[in-house]
Amino acid sequence: MDPLLARALETAHLLGAAYADVRLIESTEESLSVKNGVVDGLSYVESAGFGVRVLVDGAWGFASSRALTAAEVDRVAAQAVRIARASGLARNGSIRLGAAVTSRGAYTTPLQVDPFAISTDAKLGLLFAADAAMARAAGPRRAGETLVRHGSLIFVRERKAFANSEGADITQTLYEAGGGIMATAITADDVQRRSYPNSAERQQGTAGWEYVLAMDLPGQAERVATEARQLLSAAACPHDTVTDVILGAAQLALQIHESCGHPTELDRVFGTEADYAGGSFLTLEKRGRFRYGAEVVNLTADAVRATGLGTFGWDDEGVPAATTPIVRDGLFVGYLMSRETAARLELPSNGCMRAAGWNRLPLVRMTNVSLEPGAWRLADLIADTESGLLMETNRSWSIDDKRYNFQFGTEVGYEIKNGRLGRLLKNCTYTGNTPDFWNSCDAVCSAEHWTMYGTPNCGKGQPVQVMHTGHGAAPARFRGVRVGVLE
Repeated sequence: MDPLLARALETAHLLGAAYADVRLIESTEESLSVKNGVVDGLSYVESAGFGVRVLVDGAWGFASSRALTAAEVDRVAAQAVRIARASGLARNGSIRLGAAVTSRGAYTTPLQVDPFAISTDAKLGLLFAADAAMARAAGPRRAGETLVRHGSLIFVRERKAFANSEGADITQTLYEAGGGIMATAITADDVQRRSYPNSAERQQGTAGWEYVLAMDLPGQAERVATEARQLLSAAACPHDTVTDVILGAAQLALQIHESCGHPTELDRVFGTEADYAGGSFLTLEKRGRFRYGAEVVNLTADAVRATGLGTFGWDDEGVPAATTPIVRDGLFVGYLMSRETAARLELPSNGCMRAAGWNRLPLVRMTNVSLEPGAWRLADLIADTESGLLMETNRSWSIDDKRYNFQFGTEVGYEIKNGRLGRLLKNCTYTGNTPDFWNSCDAVCSAEHWTMYGTPNCGKGQPVQVMHTGHGAAPARFRGVRVGVLE
């Protein structure tokens, strides 16, 4: 065990902690962006520090520091114990953690090419190539039309060491790579955008440089910019109409995040997460009884699938990466849990506690919450749809504090008539409530259409923690959806 980690645990024990854990994290983040052929941003940030969490007389305490010295470890551990004792004055019930966590080992994100070994020139060269391709977007420009081109890349490396007073001692090195391109077409009375491979350039995965190359940003760039320009003259989404909707995989990934991932976080159910629309309609009596969706709806939370932003070896309580059914054949069956919340249900934790850094407490967070693939080919699903809309790539979203009523907007839509794609549509929106919406799902596309998308901007907690989560999805059809509501 790292001597500083061992010292923190020993100090906390001597000062009366019934349980203690400590995380030491060294993180590196590099980001690059190009706008209209010019370097728009370069950033390289390193951070290191540790945090100590203790349980004293049934109450939590936490303290952290960036000074990696023995004296500072002693001070921070003692401060965490003092905070726990102060918190105990307002304690409401006792805390149980369930079975001891004694994990040991090491984990490193599988990757082919270390992204930090690739030169800045090579990374910028990729963005410049994509930018030049967007500039070639076909077709005459309208009077006053402007096309804003933007591309970005991001790379993350996090080295983590964790130990607890129960015997756990683990190390992890987690890598992320990602980026994307976006074209924004502007006239005096309209603004339209197209993004690739996900909304607002925010596609990331736990992988290396090979992940970025596979996106083929230069190869997709001209299409993206052309579609942004075409949207300026596209027909508007039908207004306040009920119709069938096929959601593309990228849009469905965000739908899963907001209406499936967040309401299954068990701390929300217990009322201990109140920020960022922090409640949930999935109250305890619904587990194993509530019809969340149609029989074709199967949702899984896991921390093991390749390239998922929620993929790791152990969570920030030292619990091993796990796979948990959330919805099976439409029935709600499971939550995302920590040791503390799981113990309240007499269950073991499924490893969903994560912190955004060394100076933050771990919270219940999504890992990779995914819709399992079905049996349909996308072409067959479109052909099977007499009338409706195909919507893809998120542009806006809103959902209430119970994760029940929602409205989403997409960058692009297509009319479906007589089983064929028709007109391009802009400003597409759809609205509904979570159980009705998922119960209207009657078809999910097959594994050949399934993609793991990343959501690296999930906010939760006070002070806010921005977490990276993954969501696998294939296109799916929903019957009788209300579209074109702009209020």
